[in-house]
Amino acid sequence: MASLLQQLARWCKQVFSTPTIDVNTAEYQSWRTHFLWQRLRLWLWLALICLLSFTVRNIYDLFFPLQELAQLPKVIRIQGVAINIIMLLSLLVCFGLHKTQFGHRHPGRLFLGISWSISFTSQLFATINGFALPDNLGWSLLFLSQAIFMPVRWLLHLLSQLGILIYFFAVNTALGLKPILPGHLEIYNVTFILYIFWFCTICDVGVYLYDRLQYSEFNARQALEAANKKLALAEAKYRSIFENAIEGIFQSSPDGRYITANPALAKIYGYSSPEEVTANFTDIENQLYVDSSRRAEFVRLIEKYGIVAEFESQIYRQDKSVVWISEKAYAVRDAAGKLLYYEGLIEDITQRKQAEEAVRVFFHAVSHDLRNPVLGSLMVLRNLLNANDTSSQIPISRAILERMEQSCDRQLSLLNSLMEAHTNEVQGVVLQLQPLQLYTVVANAIADLEPMLTKNQTTLSNLVTADLPSINADPTQLWRVFSNLIGNAIKHNPPGLHITINAQIQSDKIYCTVSDNGVGISKQQSDRLFDLYFRGNNRNSVGLGLGLYLCKQIIHAHGGEIGLENGLEAGATFWFTLPLNHPA
Repeated sequence: MASLLQQLARWCKQVFSTPTIDVNTAEYQSWRTHFLWQRLRLWLWLALICLLSFTVRNIYDLFFPLQELAQLPKVIRIQGVAINIIMLLSLLVCFGLHKTQFGHRHPGRLFLGISWSISFTSQLFATINGFALPDNLGWSLLFLSQAIFMPVRWLLHLLSQLGILIYFFAVNTALGLKPILPGHLEIYNVTFILYIFWFCTICDVGVYLYDRLQYSEFNARQALEAANKKLALAEAKYRSIFENAIEGIFQSSPDGRYITANPALAKIYGYSSPEEVTANFTDIENQLYVDSSRRAEFVRLIEKYGIVAEFESQIYRQDKSVVWISEKAYAVRDAAGKLLYYEGLIEDITQRKQAEEAVRVFFHAVSHDLRNPVLGSLMVLRNLLNANDTSSQIPISRAILERMEQSCDRQLSLLNSLMEAHTNEVQGVVLQLQPLQLYTVVANAIADLEPMLTKNQTTLSNLVTADLPSINADPTQLWRVFSNLIGNAIKHNPPGLHITINAQIQSDKIYCTVSDNGVGISKQQSDRLFDLYFRGNNRNSVGLGLGLYLCKQIIHAHGGEIGLENGLEAGATFWFTLPLNHPA
């Protein structure tokens, strides 16, 4: 028995204890007040309809007596109609108050006013007529409807109930009034008291529990909204990182499809949007990699190590051009270890690969192109030493000295080209601008190349006229451009070549061309002709492949553009532009 009482005490303490979180928070109080105000209007309509139905019953009973009301005196039945009409009028007044500012601010007071106006009306009539009225039916409907429609602020419900019950027991006892209804001989009827007590208790406990539940839900909703805001901020932050990252970010499925991609990855692959990447790549192995076995190697390394880094491959872009990428990725698995997808970063390393290739070519040039003249000079010196190993004086012919001088000139020229290319790369081309006639520059370049033209049986047509307007340019640097373009055409073609030089005005610039009818340049070579240290594989010069690169730098320094008009199987046309109004 003691144990049962202890359990009951613990249950009561748990149910009626103050919630862990403060109930009187401003947000919840405001919500609860608004909720009570809204439900009051709905409850008023219900009370009005309910009273109307009982009023119609009482009026009907006056003309057509009902069996269940036959025991009541007629005066009580008439007064019942009057009581109902007064309560209806009080409800209409409450409707008006509900719409006022008072109703909005104090719905609890309005709640008590409505409840007591309904319950006290009948009690006052009974007191005036000298009897007690235990209104079981009316109180039950009133308290139950309030608990169902307005299940918040249980203290209001308790006050509403205590007010009418205190009046009923206190006033009737003080005045010595007795019930006149059948079945209610005494005020303190045990069955009646138990019924009212438990009915009110059940309603109040239900309201209290619902109020606590609403409070918990309210706080949970507030916490969820706060969490959603934080999540939205975090998502926006990481979405910004995802969208604006320089590296390509991806998720790909084990079967070779892209699940997600960011704009940087779309740009690397040559697409305008990430959606195009996920839509078009359904078979990464065969669609992306130049060497399709790279996908299998990618999967193998992740399966073995769980991650891959600096996984370099050549891939096809949307326009079928080939670029280099470096991948860093890892496998994402669920709690059971099942592979879900691959996730990682992709970086375009094409420029780095080109730079590495340029360095490789550079070292090849240094080791090969500079090595040959040095070996030639060394062989000449050793031959002289071996032929005259007993004499301290070695006679040297003029031809040998000339050959050694030419070898040293070639070495010096190659070294100067390297130094100039490096200087221009770091500091840019330094121009000495002055007004000049393009015709004069072209004529000087042709005159300097006359011996080479004659030796290679090359004919040259100069279509550049003297009536072109003067331009602001560096005569020495432009001379180098024409000399390089003409010299390259002679060096990389067989004897008997025909070269045509022309210049015409196009809008605000002069458009210059150097054309030949030689062996031509392939499309593959034309794409890289102006790159640093690039040399076509059909060339047999001792140069480092700097001529066209330096030409590009000079023309760009003048504010112009340079290029190859077309990659032909026969003949080639180099063009460049010079602005007419280049600033001094």
